[in-house]
Amino acid sequence: MYPNMNIDTLAVHLGREIEPHTGAVTPSITLATTFQRAPDGTFPDGKDVYTRASNPNRNALERTVATLEGGSTGIAFGSGMAAANALLMALSSGDHIVLPDDLYHGVRYAAQDVFARWGLQASFVDMTDANNIANALRPNTKLVWVETPSNPLLKITDIRRAAELAHQAGALCVCDNTWATPILCRPLELGCDLVWHSTTKYFGGHSDVLGGIIVAGDANNELVTRVRQNQMLGGGVPSPFDCWLISRSMPTLPHRVRIATATATKIAHFLADHPKVSAVHYPALTSHPGHAIAKSQMSDWGAMLAFELKGGRDAALAMTGKIKVFTNATSLGGVESLLEHRASGEGPVTRTPSSLLRVSIGLENVDDLIADLDQALNP
Repeated sequence: MYPNMNIDTLAVHLGREIEPHTGAVTPSITLATTFQRAPDGTFPDGKDVYTRASNPNRNALERTVATLEGGSTGIAFGSGMAAANALLMALSSGDHIVLPDDLYHGVRYAAQDVFARWGLQASFVDMTDANNIANALRPNTKLVWVETPSNPLLKITDIRRAAELAHQAGALCVCDNTWATPILCRPLELGCDLVWHSTTKYFGGHSDVLGGIIVAGDANNELVTRVRQNQMLGGGVPSPFDCWLISRSMPTLPHRVRIATATATKIAHFLADHPKVSAVHYPALTSHPGHAIAKSQMSDWGAMLAFELKGGRDAALAMTGKIKVFTNATSLGGVESLLEHRASGEGPVTRTPSSLLRVSIGLENVDDLIADLDQALNP
């Protein structure tokens, strides 16, 4: 509909076409759960049947995100974990999946605790070295799950190489693109088959709506067909209003991501020079081991970073009580800047260093954020 247009223009117009009957420039919310049949009991082409199966607001959101990612279809869910579970559920008992050793802990728990009881086999490897991926592949490997930058250590995986290895083994490759968003990275163009998002984060952008989505390059892939079946039969779909809220935030997505990224880059350099900080995890820094790969597959560095304090766990926890502009809270991608002690949030089996604080940069003035960090780091 909008060929050869910049992603900024697509973000504004996709899913927001003028309504033909009213001329409204803002989409309506279709709250109906069911839709009228024709006299012969059929539904006219393109009409919705039942909102668990499809809904105009969800259809618009799925088309929008799929187009922004360069995919052929999107499958939206009520949360990021609902999307992840639907994808894992699309695998079969005895299948094997390779995941990064540093990734969102909810996906780790689902793979190793929930779906392991169903017979799913999972290997967790350091994907910063592609040889680890190659060595983990088995004859029954069906999926290689990439998360880059990783959560919370911001490890960088070579997406192209991971996808190549997956395909050589007859497996598919999925990339968690929540942190980068299609504004900064396009995994399907790098060889991935699927992209997973928690749309709660940057797509929603205001910390007020849950959502998740799977985008596929090939809508007719057998695994994708099963994911869509899981969406309908599992029922973990977003409400029309949730879809409308996420779609409402889409026009500002490119600008929010770029502004927050520019701020994050300045903050990372500030922290790297601070005497009380022992490490900064952010790929813009040339000292970051994944700097070159990130530069090759991302258009910018992202608005997430993490840093560690020389004083260890006690110093990190103390800092969370001193911040004034930042908020000590979980999640990311909103307009407000968040800082949290990630190991506490992940629980007793966490692999995150106890000295680490994870930071989501929002839209506040960079000088105010740096001043807040500075006063919280100093006595």
